[in-house]
Amino acid sequence: MNINSVRNEYDFPGISLRTTDKDPFKQFKKWLEDALDSKEKEPTAMSLSTYGYDGFPDSRIVLLKYFDEHGFIFFTNYHSDKGRSIEKIPAVGLHFFWPILERQIRITGYAAKTSREVSKHYFHTRPLKSQIAAIVSDQSRVIPSRKYLETKFREWDLKYKLKEPPAPSDWGGYIVSPVRMEFWQGRLNRLHDRIVYKKNGNIWKRERLAP
Repeated sequence: MNINSVRNEYDFPGISLRTTDKDPFKQFKKWLEDALDSKEKEPTAMSLSTYGYDGFPDSRIVLLKYFDEHGFIFFTNYHSDKGRSIEKIPAVGLHFFWPILERQIRITGYAAKTSREVSKHYFHTRPLKSQIAAIVSDQSRVIPSRKYLETKFREWDLKYKLKEPPAPSDWGGYIVSPVRMEFWQGRLNRLHDRIVYKKNGNIWKRERLAP
């Protein structure tokens, strides 16, 4: 299948060292707000890349739930493939892609578990069905059938009709503390704008990269 003719031109306004914030977190906040205001279907979706525990790189989509000047937080099963990979090698990559805005953000940093209090608090803000799904899913493990999973779900759903389920001890948050953040804006003729922030101690240095 030859798809080399599939291409789009980019025509949004560019970015520069003058128009971007000196603080990468403030710049991220601005772009995230733009994505939330746009028609992007999943503006908080990000690709999480890890070094697989089997030696291969691995990527999957997770949802950003919180961020501040300390880092970016998502939640998962700690025994999942991603959890086991992070346990072995905490260096990770995050990637946001907002095609409507013709923008990308690439982040590299180190992942660490959030406090148990943070994990429990978020768990109990989720819809009840989502809480139960997190309890019944042995994420990334082999299961005999879809029916097995649905039966298990119904059992726990009945069990917690009238009371709040406990947050599983093997489920919780990770915070990714960044050391590098790159903001990419698509431009005409593939002369894209790339502004990168690199952390040195407590100081962030900003530079422009060639497309």
